[in-house]
Parts: sequence; structure tokens; C-alpha cells
Amino acid sequence: MTRNYSKNFIFYLAPFICGLISTLSLPPYNFFYLNFVSFPCLLLFYLNLEIKKGFTSFLYGWVFGFAYFFSNLYWIGNSLTVEEMFKPLIPFAITIIPLFLGIFYGISFLIFFYFKPKKKIESIFLFALIFSFIEYLRGHVLGGFPWNLISFSLVEIDQFIQILSYIGTYSFNLIVITFFLIPAVILFEQTRKEKILTVLLAVTLIISNLIFGNIVLKKHNNTPNSSMNFTIKIISPKIDLKRFFDGTDSSLVIKDLIELGNTDNKDVVYIYPEGILPSINLNEIQDYSSVFKNYFQDNHKIIVGITRYKETEIFNSMALLDNDLKLISIYDKNKLVPFGEYLPFENFFKNYGFKKITQGYQSFSSASERDLINVYDKRFLPLICYEIIYSGNLFNNSENYDFIVNISEDGWFGDSIGIDQHFFHSVFRSIEEGKNIIRSANNGISAYIDSKGQIIKKIESTQKGVIEIDTYKKGSKTIFSSFGNKIFFYFLIFYITFIFLLKIRERQ
Repeated sequence: MTRNYSKNFIFYLAPFICGLISTLSLPPYNFFYLNFVSFPCLLLFYLNLEIKKGFTSFLYGWVFGFAYFFSNLYWIGNSLTVEEMFKPLIPFAITIIPLFLGIFYGISFLIFFYFKPKKKIESIFLFALIFSFIEYLRGHVLGGFPWNLISFSLVEIDQFIQILSYIGTYSFNLIVITFFLIPAVILFEQTRKEKILTVLLAVTLIISNLIFGNIVLKKHNNTPNSSMNFTIKIISPKIDLKRFFDGTDSSLVIKDLIELGNTDNKDVVYIYPEGILPSINLNEIQDYSSVFKNYFQDNHKIIVGITRYKETEIFNSMALLDNDLKLISIYDKNKLVPFGEYLPFENFFKNYGFKKITQGYQSFSSASERDLINVYDKRFLPLICYEIIYSGNLFNNSENYDFIVNISEDGWFGDSIGIDQHFFHSVFRSIEEGKNIIRSANNGISAYIDSKGQIIKKIESTQKGVIEIDTYKKGSKTIFSSFGNKIFFYFLIFYITFIFLLKIRERQ
């Protein structure tokens, strides 16, 4: 008689607790070692159940996914507090979104189930393979949401994550999940020798990667800085998000921003956050040129996030302006935030009074090109807000560039853990692309991150200030930036081959 595990309280409790534990491994907590407990327990408990139905297996993974995302994405509710009309939706948002994202983990266990896994070493590699591939799909399906991959639990171990420049985030995620599962082998049906060899091999690989990362960082840090013929000023204000909704005088905001930047006589590029000017779009900014002229000179350039109208379309843009606010170049955001910047199925939902969360009723339009911003003799790759969370294909042109500039409005996170989660994606991108990152955020973490993911200067979300840069260590094009996520699929082929060989060995 088949036991109905789906009615067993423990059946739900075990994966739920594992999901909560794994959340504590992520920023800002970063207790990465907890995954050496949560993932082996998740796998071992599953294997001990000897589940006979695919749907039951799906439920097991779904519960784990729901607990994981519910506990680390609760900040979504904060974005609905700015306007009164959205507040009744908070309970639905903080439950429905984790339930939806949990489906991906449910699918992982459903696929795992059909391979009839046993307490054998190949089960570790099989589960890591399936789980990481589904994570890749999560980062690409329906626009993609690659937020809080398990590998981000290691973001603060600079030596360990240098391998990202070769293999990228998704391949790293596959390897990390494998390592976290290794302790499960202790209770597997393997010989003592096989268990010891497996653990020793994992420890050797971990230590080798740490040594490799240490060598990379030591060589990089011993390289002298190169001087620039101008200064970059990263402006990090702390202006309340409600400025868009309460009729705040734009001139006062501009004055505060300028005074914070402490303008001077040298050649300077001022970088301001996303959408920092309330109720001003690019078509209207010339009306405020007299305010800027009082502070900025001919040798000053301004990079700022601003709304841009083009015929019937609206774009979330990054503009390069001169001191007279004349447009030099413009970048329109490619990756938009669902519900934040555009309303899916807008033509249907607007009939019922729904709108995007940000100011205004019309959804933003997305652009398809990402051209470099050229300032003096340096080239900047523009990324607005959560465009920084996407791994691979940031810039498909063979032309090289010097910096990644990321501007953001993080007031939507409130004072939650979402601020740190968003910020630490920048560390992964800098290593993958081999480029220094300049990040200007309002109500968030502003920073200068070098090409090895080391945070050189940082302003916390609770503070406001300015970061000045006039020297830097040049980054170089990485293997990952050349090949992108093709490398991940090479790893998948390797894992499939390895699992196949283990199966053959077992039968012999």
C-alpha cells in the first residue's frame, strides 16, 4: 500500500525549515555554511521518503521554494506602501510571488523523481544538475528573475568567487550546489572508501579554488593604479521616494543634489541615481538649466537617470548631459521590472483600474540596444536598476569599455534585506565582466567596486554622501564575457557524462 506523504505534517515541515535555513545564507546574513546543513537534509529526507508519486515530489520541492522565497522576498510588500491604492494587495503579493517562484523548485524535484534516485553519489550530481538548470530557466523564463541564486551565499568570500570570470554565475551555482550536497554522502549506501574519497575530493577542490582566488587577488592588488584625466563623483542622496507623489518642488531637490556633490573647478563627471528628479522628464529638463548653470561649468558632465518621452512611448533612461543640460548621449533601459515599470497584459488590467507601481499609468517601453556612453577618454556600459542582476550578454559588441555604471532607486525596498540583495549582484557582474563598477543609488548602497569584486568605497543605504574616483585598476576582458552562458551548458554536458559513467560503474 502506497503511503500518502502529502497528508503528513512532517512532509511539509522538513522542506519548509530547509528553505528558511537557506535564506539565512544569503545577503545580508551570509551564513553560507548553513547550506551544508539545509541541502543535505533536504535531499536525505526526500530520499528516505521513497516517494511513489510525481505530484508528491513536486509538492515537496514547492514547499521548499515557497519557504525560501517567502523569507527572502518579503520586501516586495514595501514597494506597495507608497500609494494607498496598492496597500490592500500586500498580503497577496508576498504570498503569490513566492508560491509562483516555488513552482520552479517543485519542477526540479518532479524531474528528479522520474530518475528514481537512490542513496548513491550520482544522486548528488543529478540533483545539482537539475536544480541549477531550473535556476537558469528561472533567470530567463517570462523575462527572467535570477534573484537570490544559492551561489550568492558566497558573495563575501572574495577568493572563492574569482572563478566567476571563467565560468559565470550559473556554472558557479551548479558547482556550489554540488559542494553543499556533499555531506549527504556520509549517510549514502556507499563503501567507506568511496565516502572518504568523495569528501576529500570536494575539500581539495574547495581549497584549490581558494588558493587560485588568493593568487588572482594578490596579483591584481599589486598592480599600480592608473590615473584618469578627470574625476568621477558618485552621488548617493537619500531623498524620500514619496517625492514623486507629494508634489515636491523639483528645484529644491536639484539644489540639494548639487550641494551634496560639492561642485568644483576640475574636470568632473557627476553620476546621479535613477529617476532622481521628481516630475521632470528629459523633454522638460532645459527649463532648469539656469539652476544648473549656477553650479556647473563647461568642464563638467552629468550622468543622470531620467524619464524620456518619444512620441507615444515612455522610457526609463540614463542621459549624459553637459553643464547647460544639453543632451550628449542617451541610453534607454532594456530590461523592465514587471508591475514596477510595466503592467503585463496592460490592455486588460487597465480596464479594472490597475496600473504599474511607479508614478503614472502608462507602462514604460523597453529598448533593444545598449550603446556605450563616452565621456572624455573613457567608455561606460550603462545599466539601470535591476539590469545588473542578469548574467551574460550585457554587451554583445566586440568593442571594449572601461566601466560599468549602474544607477538605481532602491527606495522601493524600504529598510529591508532587499537593498543588500540587489547590491551584491554588482559584485558578481564585476568579476564576470572583468570591469570596475560605479553604482549610484538613492536610498540604497552606492559603491565603487573593482574588476575583482572588491568593494573599494561604499556608502550605506542609511547614509548619504559622495564617492570620488580619479584612479583605477584597469580590468580586462574575461573568458566568461567572451563566451557567456554557453559555458554553463558545457558544464551540464560534463555532469551528464559523469553521471552516466557512475551509472555504468554501479552496474558493473
